[in-house]
Amino acid sequence: MKTPKIRELGEAIRALVGGPYTTKYPYEQTPMAKEFRGILKCDSEKCMGCGACIEVCPADSRKLEDDKKKETRKIIYYSDKCIFCGQCEAACPSEALKHINEFDLANVTRDDYTEVVEKALVFCEKCGKTISTKQHLLWIADKVGELAYSNPTLWIPLTRELNIVEHDKTNAYPYRSGHIVMLCPDCRRETWLHETWGY
Repeated sequence: MKTPKIRELGEAIRALVGGPYTTKYPYEQTPMAKEFRGILKCDSEKCMGCGACIEVCPADSRKLEDDKKKETRKIIYYSDKCIFCGQCEAACPSEALKHINEFDLANVTRDDYTEVVEKALVFCEKCGKTISTKQHLLWIADKVGELAYSNPTLWIPLTRELNIVEHDKTNAYPYRSGHIVMLCPDCRRETWLHETWGY
């Protein structure tokens, strides 16, 4: 048997005095670095269903589904596909997505890896096309402040949320009232050209 080297002997003595280098996982949590990207958690109250996270996800671990019958939008997150790159967290304007220090993703079935957030949709009153979610429009209106009152697509849901006005479902609008309804960008452009310039 070869004589142990001084370095190896020093390591053995330090291990006897100071204890082992290994951690007692899973009984004790291993301390993580501040920048560690573990499990991704979504605050469903903050999430507004804008779809920014879906646009930037390189692993296709997020999906957006609009149900026009139920007037809802589902944002589906498949954690088993996620590569924890942090792109969705960086792109989220409402800061609803956060990586936490937990990293144990073990589950029994694949359905346990699916997380769904559901939001109410807003539609164009002329063509029926999806505009966005109600919460997204309210968030934009809050960010732009009083400038929201220059855009009917922003101030109409805002005034309805505050119960200032009621929605007239009879469609009995007065002359040139097409300017003050919920419209998608295409219909708004067409309405302005027709009602303002007669095209």
